[in-house]
Amino acid sequence: MRRLLLMLLAGVMSCSAQAIEYQKPNADSKLVGVMEYYQVNNGDSLLDIANKYNVGLLQLMAANPGVDPFLPTPGSLLTIPMQLILPNAKRQGIVINLAELRLYYFPKNSEKMYVFPIGIGRVGRETPKMTTSISQMIENPTWTPTANIRREYREKHNIELPAVVAAGPENPLGDYAMRLSYGSGQYLIHGTNKDFGIGMRVSSGCIRMNPWDVEWLFSQVSRGTRVQIINQPLKYAVESDGSVYVEVHEPLSRSEKQLGEFKTVEAPDSLLVEVAGNNHAYHNLEFALLKQSGVPQLLN
Repeated sequence: MRRLLLMLLAGVMSCSAQAIEYQKPNADSKLVGVMEYYQVNNGDSLLDIANKYNVGLLQLMAANPGVDPFLPTPGSLLTIPMQLILPNAKRQGIVINLAELRLYYFPKNSEKMYVFPIGIGRVGRETPKMTTSISQMIENPTWTPTANIRREYREKHNIELPAVVAAGPENPLGDYAMRLSYGSGQYLIHGTNKDFGIGMRVSSGCIRMNPWDVEWLFSQVSRGTRVQIINQPLKYAVESDGSVYVEVHEPLSRSEKQLGEFKTVEAPDSLLVEVAGNNHAYHNLEFALLKQSGVPQLLN
C-alpha cells in the first residue's frame, strides 16, 4: 500500500517487465524516482529480487551491505535503488554510465525516460568510454569470437569455440544486438542467453542486457541513435528547493590487484562549494563517499 501511494503521489515512475519508466525531470533537476523497499520471502535470493525490480545485482548488494546474496534473512526489509540522480551527460539517445552499471534511454520528443541494468566488460576487457552512434541493428545475430576469446576459452575452460556461433539458444549475444560505430565495430549492445551477469562486470567489453530489456530497446531505437558511454562513480544534484543530493558508486577496478580493495572517490570542487560552511552536510558527504551505496543521499 505504501509503495502504491508513493507512486501515485510522485507520478514519476512505473515498472514493467520491459523497462523502468521515469518522468524526465526539468533541465534544472537531476533527481528522479522514489526509493522502494521489499520484505524478503522464504527462498528469495538477491538475484531473484533484482530481476523482479529490474535492477542490477551489484546495485542491490551495494544498497544493502552485509546481506547474504544467496540467503537473505526472511522478513528483513531491503532497499531497492529505484531513486537515482541523472549522470552529467546530454539527455539524448542512449547514455551508459559504466560505474553504476546502468543504461539510460532518452527518446526524442518525449517526457519519458527509461533505465536498465547492464553488464559491462570485466577487468582486462574494459568497455571503453566513447561518444558514438548505433551503426547496425541485428536481429538473431551470429557470434564471431575473436582469436583472443577463442584462446581464452581453450586455456581456461578447455572449450574449442567454432569460428562462428549461429543464432539460437547457444549464442551468448541473445536475440538482438546493436553495433556501435567505434574502432573496428566490435562493441555491441546485446542480449544474453545466460541467467546471470546483468549488473556485473562479466563481458568481454560489450554491453549486455536482459533479454526482455534488449528486445524492448531494439524496438525503440534505430541506426544513427546517439550513444554516449561515460564513467561517473559520483553524481550529485542541486534541486530547485536548495536540497543537495549525492549518489556514490564504487569505482571500477582497473586491475586484478584492485579487486576487493576499497577505492576512494573524491568530491568535485563544485560539490564542495555547495556544502561549504554546513558541517552537517559536509559530514553527510564524507559518509556517502565512504559508504558508496549507490543510493542518493540528502546532504543538507
